[in-house]
Amino acid sequence: MQIRQERPGDATFIRALTDAAFKDMPFSDQTEAKVVDALRAAGVLTLSLVATEGGDVIGHVAFSPVTINGRAGDWYGLGPVSVWPDRQRAGVGQALIRDGLDRLRSMGAGGCVLLGAPAYYHRFGFESDPDLYTPDAPPGAFQRLSFNGSRPTGEVRFHPAFDVQ
Repeated sequence: MQIRQERPGDATFIRALTDAAFKDMPFSDQTEAKVVDALRAAGVLTLSLVATEGGDVIGHVAFSPVTINGRAGDWYGLGPVSVWPDRQRAGVGQALIRDGLDRLRSMGAGGCVLLGAPAYYHRFGFESDPDLYTPDAPPGAFQRLSFNGSRPTGEVRFHPAFDVQ
């Protein structure tokens, strides 16, 4: 498996992959592929990484800027993460996330936030912090990972692309 930055011809494969990955997920509103497309159209996909095997795209992860207390800075949001259903639970998503977090660190990012299962994301160092929050997040699901020891406080907003329907 190899991980690389998204290329122009990958968008169609990423859309199909993301739709398939979230199709039967009870927590999904089935807008994840639209979110990735909207982030791409807005030019705010800071990192859009694909995992490939034998030339085929088997996984994808997106990272985009967030605001804290209405101000842009050096923090990013992780997600969505997509892996073909028959390849899930085989380490593809984990490899994409680790690679993306390493790339953000090397870019000088301050940290990363996400909405997700604490039991899964804890392995990467993410933790809940009641002083850093996003509206309407289920308890414990909004998590942060600081790269430089900073601990911002306040309200985090993901890009408006996440509000697509």
